[in-house]
Amino acid sequence: MDQELKEKKELACWIGRQLFERKMGPGTTGNLSFRHEGKIYITCSGACFGRLSTEDFTEVDPETDAVTGKKPSKEYPLHKAVYMNSEETGAVIHVHSTYAVLWSCLKHENEADCIPEYTPYLKMKLGTVGLIPYAKPGSEELFRAFAENMEKSNGWLLKNHGPVVG
Repeated sequence: MDQELKEKKELACWIGRQLFERKMGPGTTGNLSFRHEGKIYITCSGACFGRLSTEDFTEVDPETDAVTGKKPSKEYPLHKAVYMNSEETGAVIHVHSTYAVLWSCLKHENEADCIPEYTPYLKMKLGTVGLIPYAKPGSEELFRAFAENMEKSNGWLLKNHGPVVG
């Protein structure tokens, strides 16, 4: 493994552990990925952020969806959509943090931007957060709803599910 890939995996593991310790990715929920030399490296199915190791990343070729390694997270298509939407995106995080999931269960006046202006730092760093209609996690319906709505916002909150941020 080249040094740059090793460092990216180690950083992703550290980020995963930080998210776990902050209770943003409990149990085996959530997934994260990053780009490296035209490939997407995503946490494998069933990976726990609290015990994440460099062996828990699966290489996927976004052109062919060919997998090298363990079975990737079932929500790989969400990650791929974010990367395909912007060449500038270098990593994607999807978690099931309690407060974000609770927020996603509420009715929102503006679903293209469901986070109010009284959160200025989120607005400055991310921009708008769109609410994606509910569909079962890992389902084709979810991936279709995400693809249909993703260009309206800079980050996304999956209804009754959790945030996705590139």
